[in-house]
Amino acid sequence: MAAPVSQPPVAARASTRLLPRGLGALPESAPASLRFSVGRRRRAARLEVKASGNVFGNHFQVATYGESHGGGVGCVISGCPPRIPLTEADMQVELDRRRPGQSRITTPRKETDTCKILSGTHEGMTTGTPIHVFVPNTDQRGGDYSEMAKAYRPSHADATYDFKYGVRAVQGGGRSSARETIGRVAAGALAKKILKLKSGVEILAFVSKVHQVVLPEDAVDYETVTMEQIESNIVRCPDPEYAEKMIAAIDKVRVRGDSIGGVVTCIARNVPRGIGSPVFDKLEAELAKAMLSLPASKGFEIGSGFAGTDFTGSEHNDEFYMDEAGNVRTRTNRSGGVQGGISNGEIIYFKVAFKPTATIGKKQNTVSREHQDVELLARGRHDPCVVPRAVPMVESMAALVLMDQLMAHIAQCEMFPLNLALQEPIGSASSASELAPNLS
Repeated sequence: MAAPVSQPPVAARASTRLLPRGLGALPESAPASLRFSVGRRRRAARLEVKASGNVFGNHFQVATYGESHGGGVGCVISGCPPRIPLTEADMQVELDRRRPGQSRITTPRKETDTCKILSGTHEGMTTGTPIHVFVPNTDQRGGDYSEMAKAYRPSHADATYDFKYGVRAVQGGGRSSARETIGRVAAGALAKKILKLKSGVEILAFVSKVHQVVLPEDAVDYETVTMEQIESNIVRCPDPEYAEKMIAAIDKVRVRGDSIGGVVTCIARNVPRGIGSPVFDKLEAELAKAMLSLPASKGFEIGSGFAGTDFTGSEHNDEFYMDEAGNVRTRTNRSGGVQGGISNGEIIYFKVAFKPTATIGKKQNTVSREHQDVELLARGRHDPCVVPRAVPMVESMAALVLMDQLMAHIAQCEMFPLNLALQEPIGSASSASELAPNLS
């Protein structure tokens, strides 16, 4: 008697039916996320779908992990060039700018956010292998979230995580917590350092709006503003007068158990020309994706942004001219340093809007996990305004984008000799000499 022929699982049979008739499997050149492993007819088919959403970048790649009240958070960085000087202190500077409990206008949660590099370095130098950075959680209060285990916080990810996964980590919001950004900031610190060494890129962000307190556009000179000016006050606004107004606005809602939002402006100076790609990988598109992946972000604009719609073409166009050094420059910069999706050598500047913190100390109407109308008074420790701590997050994501795009540009456009009549090599003599002792 012939042996019975085994049938593929129902899911596999269903997925096979999605293929055109006569097609047994996708070719090996198909993306891994869509590739089938199918043998002869009647053999089981396997569909592997990779849609985790936890990895950022293509060349300089960062995977973050961890949750608010788990054992810790961190990241794994892949694609970092070898022989770059790197210690935990390099990352700790940025993590200290991001950590909670900095002042009365941030969450009172007390975390030192002390990082540990577990792999990828040797004697203070990167080895070119994956860099694992870990930060333990030390100040968890899971009991603060008992009410949130039963009811959804309005405008928070509680409900949508249940809709998607059917389960969620209740304490601290789990993966949707801003503690996830620790891995981004640690990786961003490394990206900032490499960008500075390679081509002198400097990335700075600052708070330009808190609720209805708006910093005038001409109050900050993008050419000269410094980190010291930004870090001179707890709200991270480089203008002292407006900083005090912003702090007062946050204090006003903080004592009432409420929250407000704001805007972070980011600038990138000395970005080489030619960074970014046409069509789907435009530099501004990559920056927008990066910024809108941050917790509580709700808007992005680059250059003149939405205000550019008020101009005519003759008013909005950035006219070119030759400067004294023989470089092609623009007299204005309404493009925000990017044209056609590619950097033009001018300062890149953009803004990111952040909504008011969703978790507040006021009673709100909501729905329970049992689908009953209920009232919720949330507990826990939360920022009355996220923008002061969002500043290093925005800088870090900008650095990750520029680092990834820089590596892509060098791989594609500097593999063979440049057309020096039109192109410039990435990097300068000064940055090369800085790295020389480490690259010998």
